[in-house]
Amino acid sequence: MRVVLQLLLVVLASPLLLGVINKTKALMAGRVGPPVLQSYRDIAKLLRKGSVISETTTWVFLLGPAVALVVPLLASLMLPLAGTEAPIAFTGDLIVFVYLFALARFCTTAAALDTGSAFEGMGAARELTFAALAEPALFFGFLALARVSGGLSLTSFMTMDGGHWRRASAAMVLVIASWFIVLLVENSRVPFDDPNTHLELTMIHEVMVLDHSGPAFGMILWGAAMKLFVYGALIVGVILPASGSVLVDLSAILGGVLVVGVAIGLVESGMARLRLVRVPQLLITASLVAGFAVVLVLR
Repeated sequence: MRVVLQLLLVVLASPLLLGVINKTKALMAGRVGPPVLQSYRDIAKLLRKGSVISETTTWVFLLGPAVALVVPLLASLMLPLAGTEAPIAFTGDLIVFVYLFALARFCTTAAALDTGSAFEGMGAARELTFAALAEPALFFGFLALARVSGGLSLTSFMTMDGGHWRRASAAMVLVIASWFIVLLVENSRVPFDDPNTHLELTMIHEVMVLDHSGPAFGMILWGAAMKLFVYGALIVGVILPASGSVLVDLSAILGGVLVVGVAIGLVESGMARLRLVRVPQLLITASLVAGFAVVLVLR
């Protein structure tokens, strides 16, 4: 039952997170903006449409959206969102968690390259470069949490009793700050990318999916929303101690992720996109911040 509730939370609440981000950005700009539930309508409309598929593409083109939809669901099962036990938990599952999303990125990139478009290849190269620079920050954070929690699984990181804030509060703040930067780059948000841009030379993730349409594009949007939700849930789970109650933990995760959505909206309202040459500098800074957290917990 807990597994079903956890999957329903990720599947059904992820478009709501996009709505909260868009509404926050609209309010900060002094606009009404789209309804909070607009993302549900957009995905439903795309799933009802037909698809236009180029004759030059192969089965790889359709594999990308399918994997992008399934991977966040599988990755979410490694997080204890409903109670203190994750449906899939084992020592070292954090490595599988990271590289499940790497698998989705690989398939999405392969689908982009399958079109034979140099334009989509440009976006794929940029996204893979940023992802490679973001991984060290994620793993340094895992090392710091492994030291604090005494375990090597995501479940041990997200089920700490709250004493970790007393033992290593400075290191925890550094890890959360570093992971928030990772969340932004992994989900192609400002200041690394702009999901609403239509400028050809600045598009990164959006250019990779230009040739997808209809249900395939809807799957990509839904999968991206679930990926953002899972990353947000990872951060919230580390911040908040688990209570052991299914309903309390699910409510806390949902509320915390929506707060993360508000934070993303505030960041995107107050910042512009960075120049491409500045992006690696920020990602290296995130890795150094997480690395310093490791130093603090090893003292």
